[in-house]
Amino acid sequence: MIKETKSKFVKVRCAKCKNEQIIFGKSSSKIKCLVCGEVLSNPSGGKSKIEARVLEVLS
Repeated sequence: MIKETKSKFVKVRCAKCKNEQIIFGKSSSKIKCLVCGEVLSNPSGGKSKIEARVLEVLS
C-alpha cells in the first residue's frame, strides 16, 4: 500500500516582478521572491498563506 502525501508544491508568480517560482505548500517559514525579495508565502500552522498568484499545483 502506497500512501499519498497531502502536501504539494505550488508554482506562483510574484506580483511585483512577475518572477515564477516553485514553493512548498506547507512551509514553516516565510518564503520570499528570489529576484526582488517580496514575501510570497507566510506560515500559518498547517498550510501556508500564499500571497502571490498561484499558477499551478504540482504533485
